[in-house]
Amino acid sequence: MKINSKNFRVGEGEKVNLKKWPTRVKPVYQSKEQYQELLAEQVAELSELQQLLYASNRYAVLLIFQAMDAAGKDGAIKHVMFGVNPQGCQVFSFKHPSATELEHDFLWRTSQCFPERGRIGIFNRSYYEEVLIVRVHPEILRGQGLPEELVDEETIWRERYRSIVDLENHLYRNGTRIIKFFLHLSKEEQRKRFLARIDEPEKNWKFSLADIEERKYWKQYMHAYEACLSATSTKIAPWYVVPADDKENARLIVSRIILDTFKALDMRYPKTDAKRRQELLSIRKRLAKHD
Repeated sequence: MKINSKNFRVGEGEKVNLKKWPTRVKPVYQSKEQYQELLAEQVAELSELQQLLYASNRYAVLLIFQAMDAAGKDGAIKHVMFGVNPQGCQVFSFKHPSATELEHDFLWRTSQCFPERGRIGIFNRSYYEEVLIVRVHPEILRGQGLPEELVDEETIWRERYRSIVDLENHLYRNGTRIIKFFLHLSKEEQRKRFLARIDEPEKNWKFSLADIEERKYWKQYMHAYEACLSATSTKIAPWYVVPADDKENARLIVSRIILDTFKALDMRYPKTDAKRRQELLSIRKRLAKHD
């Protein structure tokens, strides 16, 4: 099966019902060996495109990963990006905001981490937490110190969606291309992965009682994700719903979507004009001589 990025893309204005989006699809690979070969090919291609991104210095690329716990965000980032030059790539993970961050608007802490031109930025969770976990747990919203007249749960999410879309439009107009991934995991597969984290000692550190507590809010999270994806998937900053029950297949889908986005950019290596070429030839002659 050939991966078609469009099959996973949420259309602008599309009303998302996650029950209609699969958490597992027919795998691209036939064996573990073939998976590794396919991923290695895509990673090598991505490495070349990253070099071109850096050399052309026209665009920045921001990858955003959102998902329920155990969906494979860390693994996708690790395996898809392991061949990329670390000097041209930065990963940021956003957890509970600090006291200083709470004194600013909800976009402030992430805005400081946007990638420079020529580089790839990766957000493991992002400003979207402010319309996901905060929506599921409104007590967090009430603790953010906002004026009372602004904390209206009937309107605040729509207003925050608008702020996010405005921000992403601003970034696009300044050369940043945004790719947003929702790794779509089933509740049953999450249960299996949690059990593995308990049963395998080397994975114990990944598990906490808080993970079990959050499972109680599964329906509320699905509702929050549906509303978020519907409101913030745009032509210039689309969401991709990636079936995540099969980790290996999810990684291949993610890497293909990234590659397709890179290939659509107008990138080229800087041209060497006649003056620069003459300078290089002069330097070459000097280097060719023995000291």
